[in-house]
Amino acid sequence: MPPRDPMTALTEAFTSLLFGRTESTRLPVRTSTGQAQAVYLPTAAPGLGDSGVIIGREVYSGKGYIYDPFQLYGQQLPAPHWLVLGESGNGKSALEKTYVLRQLRFRDRQVVVLDAQGEDGVGEWNLIAQQLGITPIRLDPMAALDGDVRLNPLDPAITTTGQLALLRTIIEVALGRPLDERSGFALKVAHAYVNQTMVDRQPILTDIVERLRHPMPEAADAMNVALEDVRAWGLDVALVLDRLVDGDLRGMFDGPTTVGIDLDAPLIVFDLSHIDRNSIAMPILMAIVGIWLEHTWIRPDRRKRIFLVEEAWHIINSPSVAQLFQRLLKFGRRLGLSFVAVVHHLSDVVDGAAAKEAAAILKMASTRTVYAQKTDEARATGQVLGLPRWAVEIIPTLTPGMAVWDVNGNVQVVKHLVTEAERPLVFTDRAMTESSASPAAEEPEGVDDLLEAETEARVMSFEKRQGVG
Repeated sequence: MPPRDPMTALTEAFTSLLFGRTESTRLPVRTSTGQAQAVYLPTAAPGLGDSGVIIGREVYSGKGYIYDPFQLYGQQLPAPHWLVLGESGNGKSALEKTYVLRQLRFRDRQVVVLDAQGEDGVGEWNLIAQQLGITPIRLDPMAALDGDVRLNPLDPAITTTGQLALLRTIIEVALGRPLDERSGFALKVAHAYVNQTMVDRQPILTDIVERLRHPMPEAADAMNVALEDVRAWGLDVALVLDRLVDGDLRGMFDGPTTVGIDLDAPLIVFDLSHIDRNSIAMPILMAIVGIWLEHTWIRPDRRKRIFLVEEAWHIINSPSVAQLFQRLLKFGRRLGLSFVAVVHHLSDVVDGAAAKEAAAILKMASTRTVYAQKTDEARATGQVLGLPRWAVEIIPTLTPGMAVWDVNGNVQVVKHLVTEAERPLVFTDRAMTESSASPAAEEPEGVDDLLEAETEARVMSFEKRQGVG
């Protein structure tokens, strides 16, 4: 330590002589935490504003937590899309349903749900649909044979380019590999011929299969090859499409689109519960429904649309299907579409065959809600999503109904709130497989009464501002 300056030492000694010691020893003070807390001013992360749908309350501040992608888009959100993660039994289903019910109280909102879960022969959203006077669109191979709902991949409402892209996706998902150039050519010429010649009715898949089996000479002449070569190129394609026409998926896609599907209803539920969730049929089905909706449902009419997909790993984990939905997400942002993907484990998608496409879709999801996960899974999720360390550490300790919300970097722990009016629609026997206990039942009776009243009050207030009838 360098020697002290003599002048400094003399000045300090003179000051001490006149005024006493400039430093004093402070004795400790014993007090209560109630008094001591005034020394440290309470702080809480800023909320997302007071306009939108109330979700519940922030755990640390006790404030009501309000979220609405349409209100936040362009200001706090670069994209209105939302990813919901978590193991079964922690409240994902309750969150989805109450969120949709609260959004539907606004006149300019419309929701489509792909309901892939269910029991007792109906989907999990059946009760809510009944309450709203809506009949779910049940896609069932056996029922379709009796004249039930059909969706035509060659529906004239879908552009020619969209039809061909959808056909390629169906085939690639079924084959488990990209379509080679020769098979792609056979499909393209068959599709073009069918569209050009079928003018008195809707083209259907049977027409494509027939043309693949019996290609026209013009197709061979265009490539300067033998007609038998073109037929051979299209054989695998014809076999795959034949499964939709005469296989285990027959009846749902091999005819004109069912007349009378109400695309103007506030809630449209596609009941996929009769389809084996682990079969190749599920991603094919989601691809067909997604593209059909893109061309028939999404319109520039200033309505705010929500597209909620359960078991969304069927979409994100398939390269071909993910590419179709990636385009839908980009296109939908300009037309007021919020895509909600519900996934159990992030590892289901980030380590799969569509890792590149999954990363692109996850990047577009500016809102991420994470329910309880095991420690290792929470660490992996935090690394992929870029969550702060404290959030990663708390995820395994979350109780049902609580989740970490990351809204474009604004990270909060939120307790979801279900009102008395919503509870009979949310906590049904079928929903017990997804939410084993009502979040409201975790606390003593009356704890959330005030916030429930605030929920209703905020909804009514926002309705008035939005001009809801």
